[in-house]
Amino acid sequence: MQNLTTIGFDADDTLWQNERFFRLTQERFADLLRDHTDADHLMQRLLAAERRNLGQYGFGIKGFVLSMIETAIEVTEQRVPASAIAELIAAGQDMLRHPIELLPHAREAVEAIAASHKVLLITKGDLMDQERKLAQSGLGDLFDEVEIVSSKTRAVYETLFARHGDGAARAMMVGNSMRSDVVPVIDAGGWGVHVPHGLEWDIEMAPPPTGAKRFLELADLGALPDLVRDIG
Repeated sequence: MQNLTTIGFDADDTLWQNERFFRLTQERFADLLRDHTDADHLMQRLLAAERRNLGQYGFGIKGFVLSMIETAIEVTEQRVPASAIAELIAAGQDMLRHPIELLPHAREAVEAIAASHKVLLITKGDLMDQERKLAQSGLGDLFDEVEIVSSKTRAVYETLFARHGDGAARAMMVGNSMRSDVVPVIDAGGWGVHVPHGLEWDIEMAPPPTGAKRFLELADLGALPDLVRDIG
């Protein structure tokens, strides 16, 4: 009997680029408001707004744009010009239209593992945007199931791996976020594989569970099929 039967993959910054486009838009945001505040202070205010708004807007580009607009109103004491608001909206629309860029070994890893295991895509964010990115990625047909969730917690993983597999104990989650893709899966009894992206949103940061027996880290997805094979 296999130790592992079900492998879950994160999407953004695990299979394709995402955070890089947020950083480019933040640079555009800072340039727009350079006459009102310095970039470091602006980014601190933006991050605080994003934290406040997660419960209302969730994860994704639309919530990010609304948080930028809110921050622009705050730092200019409600004097931000309408042209700047229009440019922020346009920046968000550019992000929503940006073509997908797969990360190295993404297709090969999913294809190889799908030949022997059930594979799930478990991602959070705006439903329409995540569906668009999956369709453009060309990876959609490789997954047995796709789950777009509002948050990634121990309870969510327990539910999903029970619904689509043999429970968390025989499942693995692969992703770039320690907070969302690794720690809660290990807490649920599964394997958590961290594949660092290099750029990480502050809200997704968490200490690695270094003492956990089921915590693993890979430099990239190229080594994942062998790892899954070794675990069995």
